[in-house]
Amino acid sequence: MHNHHHFQILLMNQADTFRHRGMRKRLVELIKSRGISDAEVLRAMEAVPRHLFAFESAFIERAYEDNAFPIGEGQTISQPYTVAYQTQLLEVKRGDRILEVGTGSGYQSCILAEMNARIFTIERMKTLYEKAKKTLAWLGYSQVKCFYGDGYDGLPTFAPFDKILVTAAAPFVPENLIAQLRAGGILVIPVGAGELQVMKRFIKYSADEVKEEVYDYFKFVPLLPGKKN
Repeated sequence: MHNHHHFQILLMNQADTFRHRGMRKRLVELIKSRGISDAEVLRAMEAVPRHLFAFESAFIERAYEDNAFPIGEGQTISQPYTVAYQTQLLEVKRGDRILEVGTGSGYQSCILAEMNARIFTIERMKTLYEKAKKTLAWLGYSQVKCFYGDGYDGLPTFAPFDKILVTAAAPFVPENLIAQLRAGGILVIPVGAGELQVMKRFIKYSADEVKEEVYDYFKFVPLLPGKKN
């Protein structure tokens, strides 16, 4: 409980300053130079204050480096370039219903919300789910709905989705997720059980026609089944 209280104080003490915005602008320039060209993705990344997702004050200063950083529970916020890369592959359109598997800190959800999508995000770790829910509410992203559950199940109640984004490494592509995509929908998922995973994009043309595209290698924490307190 003490820790929980400390987290809220930490959040309240953080503001988005002129200096933070300058650091974000530089980060976006860097991501652009690495090949991210989607103007909406770049705009969203410049808008969302990434330092407010550093749940431990020690990492706040590192929030605008192009690196991943820990958020506790052995989890991380993906490197900004990775977030931008996955988001660009998703081809987000205004009003898209997007399922995100692996809420983590809630940062990726905010990027998608900033792009005017409706987000349903699922997290298997109770502590992260609770923190992200608080952060999202505090930042005013009411178009993000948080769920505590097993990402492998997806959210059948709210299906079908226009897009599905998986933010952890899956050893295989969960059938449930493909099933929960509407026709014309897109799934972006890092696949592989080894040290590195390959980014894949699946475009679902119909119930029995799914096209698979293979992209670059990345390093993600594993997508684990079940829920954890």
